[in-house]
Amino acid sequence: MFSTIVPILTFIHFLALTGLACYGLHRLWLLRCWFAERKKISATEVIQEDPSFRPMITIQLPLYNESFVAARLVDAVAGLDWPRNSLEIQVLDDSTDNTRQIASERVANWRSREVDISLLHRSKRLGYKAGALAAGLQKAKGEFIAIFDADFVPQPDFLKQTVPCFRDKKVGMVQARWSFLNPDHSWLTRLQALLLSPHFGVEHFVRFRRNLFFNFNGTAGIWRRRAIEESGGWQHDTVTEDLDLSYRAQLAGFRFIYLDSVSVDSELPETLSAFRSQQQRWTKGSLQTARKILPTLLTSTLPIGVKYEAAAHLLANLGWILAAILTITVLPTLAWRGNLFSGKLLLLDCVLFFGSTWTILFYLYSYAKIRHQGRFVATLPLLPLLSLGLAPNLAWAALQGLFRGGGVFERTPKYGLQNPQHLKRLNVQHWGNGTRFLAIHTFFFCLSLLPVMYAWDSGLWTAAPFLALFPLAFLLIIVRECQEMYWAKCRKNHHA
Repeated sequence: MFSTIVPILTFIHFLALTGLACYGLHRLWLLRCWFAERKKISATEVIQEDPSFRPMITIQLPLYNESFVAARLVDAVAGLDWPRNSLEIQVLDDSTDNTRQIASERVANWRSREVDISLLHRSKRLGYKAGALAAGLQKAKGEFIAIFDADFVPQPDFLKQTVPCFRDKKVGMVQARWSFLNPDHSWLTRLQALLLSPHFGVEHFVRFRRNLFFNFNGTAGIWRRRAIEESGGWQHDTVTEDLDLSYRAQLAGFRFIYLDSVSVDSELPETLSAFRSQQQRWTKGSLQTARKILPTLLTSTLPIGVKYEAAAHLLANLGWILAAILTITVLPTLAWRGNLFSGKLLLLDCVLFFGSTWTILFYLYSYAKIRHQGRFVATLPLLPLLSLGLAPNLAWAALQGLFRGGGVFERTPKYGLQNPQHLKRLNVQHWGNGTRFLAIHTFFFCLSLLPVMYAWDSGLWTAAPFLALFPLAFLLIIVRECQEMYWAKCRKNHHA
């Protein structure tokens, strides 16, 4: 029976490896398109401010237990440069902690300065963020709806740079690029900046320029109210309501615009627990949206290229399942490969190298060209380790997205750019899950050591560098997990 199972697991390993290689090819295609499209940009494409176009704007600020950053957000939005008689601000607060008191004080302060700002509090978090946005929309005055999450800090000229795009009646949404307030705080925040920057500067840029579907990122963007309403409104049957509405609106015929020249500062999660929670929600929600949207999209009359790219976009997080499969099937595949002649081994290694290298080069090249931040290159070797280390958790989230709808919308805690030393006393709000995740990663660490031991005993030295990535990846996560649990323990003792 063992002799039958091993070839089957090896075949599954091959399929997963091929899937990841295809993902790498898609990254390479995006990079090629990015390079070509950047050459086509002309000065006439820059959005010009239009003083005669000052429509009514409603700005929605969804909050849930954001005591560290709520005041900063309200103050930044209240300071936007836009006629007061054409600006309304809604603070959509579902908080159960002192965030409500903080937000209420800032709202009262700005109301005393004749700013049209109101606090809308819900005692029950029905529909989570989507429910809050929908409830606020019912009372909104604006023809256009801007949305900012709690950890964002828009510049005063944000509306002047983005609203002119809506002179085209077909435009349903305008998305700005995310920039980062704290990318240098740790290796973890540097890697997040490395991952997110190409998402905007390459993926959004290419999809926008080539008239392909792309998504509103939940914040730092503006919607035409009619686009929201005519596309079915905010719905909470997925945990990525922004991605869901984006595809419904584009299927309804609305055009989206991405402005790479306009950025909004945001705060990156500073703890592994917060980053993991965010990634799990994005992974789960994207595949929930794929299940919901793809049948309609693939049977539509859209060009085949639009359908293909939309499917690749929505299904990209299947890669986490493939990465988890690789981890589990390495040992039986290694044992089976030992019986093959070297030519086949070389072919397998080339496929593996091809599939992984292009993805890394995508992030390295695009980030270096777009942001000119050479110091981030030193952090690059940690990128595959972080990806492999999180793969089991994100694979589980992907499976949930494939088979379950809805779910709890877990907020990503932010700390208002506290000093890193203060962070050790203030985090970790997800620390209660630390023991469970530590146990999971310890199990996978031990599992991933077995192929290394087998290769050592069998004299398969050429496989050692690749095999070592797996235990190193889980060790990286374990060390960070233990560090954050220690901080959380100190915090608990401090408050005892």
